[in-house]
Amino acid sequence: MSVAPAPLTPDDFARSLGVSRETMQRLESYAALLQKWNRSINLVGRETLGDLWRRHFLDSAQLMAFLPPAPPDRPLRLADLGSGAGFPGMVLAMLGAAEVHLVESDRRKCAFLREVARTTSTPVSVRPQRIEHIEGLRVDVVTARALAPLDRLLDYARPLLLPEGVCLFLKGRAVEREVAQLSPDPSLRMETFPSRAASDSVILRIGSLAS
Repeated sequence: MSVAPAPLTPDDFARSLGVSRETMQRLESYAALLQKWNRSINLVGRETLGDLWRRHFLDSAQLMAFLPPAPPDRPLRLADLGSGAGFPGMVLAMLGAAEVHLVESDRRKCAFLREVARTTSTPVSVRPQRIEHIEGLRVDVVTARALAPLDRLLDYARPLLLPEGVCLFLKGRAVEREVAQLSPDPSLRMETFPSRAASDSVILRIGSLAS
């Protein structure tokens, strides 16, 4: 039987990713708000709070290494679908990744996201709407975590992605089955990379998707 690793500390997180002290202060404020709000709103599973720096913050922050370069004339634009507690989108915004849009239909979770953004002075756009109702938003990157099966995620992402855009999905044990169930599409560029946060999870990067 494998032994679970010791919980990741904020210092461990900062060292492993080279995060500045100022950014860590914002992330620690975020973590404190998450634990406070989670008592009354189901933002994340309570059993994950004992290792939240690995299960949520590292899981999100690892996507920084997979973001494409920004266009020459504007910031990279990212939509985080079903953002929930803000993973991965809020973490990526705090790390300075892009112009980040957090799409979440639950009004209470949107209130939490706005409070995190206000408290930490993080410039994000919180969009309180269903994904299929989004209009006027085209992005370079679509992210999602624990939201929906892969075929549905791709349907959500297609209308949002610019022609050279990519999807970055955090996926668990079911990823191989979900990939196998997709309709054949030789134009898709699909790659998987091991997760730094969990041995049974992967980062799925998909290109050539824009409609």
